[in-house]
Amino acid sequence: MTGVVWFRRDLRLSDNPAWSAATRNHDQVRALFVLDPRLWRTAGSHRGPQLAAHLRALDDQLAVGGGRLRVVAGPPEVVVPAEAADAAAVYWNADYTPYARRRDALAGDSLGVPVHQLDGSVVHPPGSLVTGAGRPFRVFTPFYRRWRELPLELGPGPGRAAVDSDPGDGVPATPPPLLAGGEVAAQRRLEMFLDRVDRYSDDRDRPDLDGTSRLSVDLKFGTLSPAAVVAAVGDATPGREAFTRQLAWRDFYTEVLANHPETVRGALRPEYDAIAWQNDPESLAAWQDGLTGYPIIDAGMRQLAREGWMHGRVRMLAASFLVKDLLIDWRLGERHFRRLLLDGDVAQNVGNWQWVAGTGTDAAPYFRVFNPVTQSLKFDPAGDYIRRYVPELAGLSDQAIHAPWELGPLELAAARVTLGVDYPYPIVDHAEARRHAIAAYEKARGDAT
Repeated sequence: MTGVVWFRRDLRLSDNPAWSAATRNHDQVRALFVLDPRLWRTAGSHRGPQLAAHLRALDDQLAVGGGRLRVVAGPPEVVVPAEAADAAAVYWNADYTPYARRRDALAGDSLGVPVHQLDGSVVHPPGSLVTGAGRPFRVFTPFYRRWRELPLELGPGPGRAAVDSDPGDGVPATPPPLLAGGEVAAQRRLEMFLDRVDRYSDDRDRPDLDGTSRLSVDLKFGTLSPAAVVAAVGDATPGREAFTRQLAWRDFYTEVLANHPETVRGALRPEYDAIAWQNDPESLAAWQDGLTGYPIIDAGMRQLAREGWMHGRVRMLAASFLVKDLLIDWRLGERHFRRLLLDGDVAQNVGNWQWVAGTGTDAAPYFRVFNPVTQSLKFDPAGDYIRRYVPELAGLSDQAIHAPWELGPLELAAARVTLGVDYPYPIVDHAEARRHAIAAYEKARGDAT
């Protein structure tokens, strides 16, 4: 009988445990993707077209062997049981967000056939690493030591099963994606990164350089297997080890969310839910629109709006600015990022926002407040990143572009910049905002004791 493979965040055929198991255990398989209206509505103008491109590419891969990707729109808890009515078993790779776990439980409870849930979205799945006391890790460094000790496991290749040829509702029409879709394109991106991975530890914090992998989008949609990426990169050089460590962080935040699903809506350290956030709507809008008056922050927010992506160092700075300089609840920033990011992964987004906000897994980080000017000078020294996304400041010198409000009127006029007209004045004073933020955190900590 037929085996049904429910594709979700694993839009590839290689190193895909669910696909491998089904095609080895059955002579016939149905490759199913459920277009969940609840997720499709929130996919946005960047992620929606990217998902559609990956689905079309997966459909093309299957068509080579005479099959098709069957795309059916509707609630998964209704669609999956209907699609498996004539099947012997259903296979899927686990997803660990609170929504996905509720969805999978509902779908599984409605099925009258066996469900085989495998792991294909992380290197080492939640639960496979525990402390000496048998408890889940909440601190990254010991987690990483144990993570490196575990053997890397790549699954067997697909079997020889025939694939059903009914495309169902088909892939919805969308505008062109920002990245070429599919597993083959993702493999090319990995190969291109391997040419420069040895410089990763030196270049990754520089938004003005092409120093990051840009593979987070492929890992989010599963067009690349994270285990296969680790195998390809390895840790033979400092650059390779630094990159592999980032994939361990990805597993770590997946583990934290799996064990603490409440952190989607609240602080891992609950005393920080008592922070007296200001949540000023005008300041939030200025941050979202890239009009804070701090060039490095505005460059990042404009990159996010334009490309659905933001350089990792700048994500950290933009998040710190919202939470610590503007004293706006981290959850408002996390939702904005998740809405726009091509790689909008719940576990990674929540974990990183809570790290920056000081509400998450760090020991005592509430006093960490990044200075946007000194950070800009350090990581975008010539201002090239700022000029790319804040072109109204392009005429300023390499030094002045990081803090244009410090210039006199003649210097600004020479660069054809009028503050308050061409570009805003800073909406807050960083030094004053830092003091205010630390006081708010300390008050919340004191009230909790």
